[in-house]
Amino acid sequence: MKNPYLSDHENKVEKEFYDKGYVIIKQKNNDNFKFIRNFISKNAKKNIKTKIKDSDFDILNLFHKKISVKHLNEFRLSIINKINSSKKFKERFFYIFKEILTILVGSELVMQKKFNLSIQLPNDSSSLLPIHSDVWSGDSPFEVVAWFPLVDVYKSKSMYILPPKHLDKLDKILSKNALISSEKLYDKIKKYLVWIDIKFGEAIIFNQMLPHGNIINSEHETRWTINCRFKGAYTPYGDKKIGEFFEPITLKPASKIAMKYKFPRIK
Repeated sequence: MKNPYLSDHENKVEKEFYDKGYVIIKQKNNDNFKFIRNFISKNAKKNIKTKIKDSDFDILNLFHKKISVKHLNEFRLSIINKINSSKKFKERFFYIFKEILTILVGSELVMQKKFNLSIQLPNDSSSLLPIHSDVWSGDSPFEVVAWFPLVDVYKSKSMYILPPKHLDKLDKILSKNALISSEKLYDKIKKYLVWIDIKFGEAIIFNQMLPHGNIINSEHETRWTINCRFKGAYTPYGDKKIGEFFEPITLKPASKIAMKYKFPRIK
């Protein structure tokens, strides 16, 4: 139902999130997208042990030609350290999602302190994320995930999500067998899953309560994605607390002043 207190754009974004479980973000000015990809590409070329002679070599999509699965995690952690030590990277990432986050989550936000980076080589079974809902492992239901692909993602090079309209199928399956394996659960609901096919220059915010995951990347390119969590500053926290996992980024003056208020001493 349309909310009369919201603009047409805000109502449209809300409806998309309710119906699909995610919202695709597109920006006409994609300088922030380019900054993030250039940051990763530049550090990837610096950290890779194999020298790249061709300046036009597509380091991200063709990364599997320059690294083995054995050295992948060590490399991934080195890039994550670079990302998390850059204040500008964090700011640019937030600006991409700011408008939609304000509509879906609120204006006073906390942001995950450390980014997650996923690199999935073709036919690599070591980087799989079986079907799951984040709240099943202690995340707050008030969190959303900002998911940023550094390359075009499609088919098995992307991720899948179970749309809200099919949650009843999941409930029926789990009510009969709560201890079902993730593999069997995936097989039972895979026909209801939606694959997120988007190009570089687009990103999504998705409902992490909905079951999601990935499978072996059977495409001929490497998948690179970054994700980060956001939630309202004053909404309930799960196992991941403010100060430990989250940090406040957009608290308003009224809140900051209120936090420092002390009642006058009366003798």
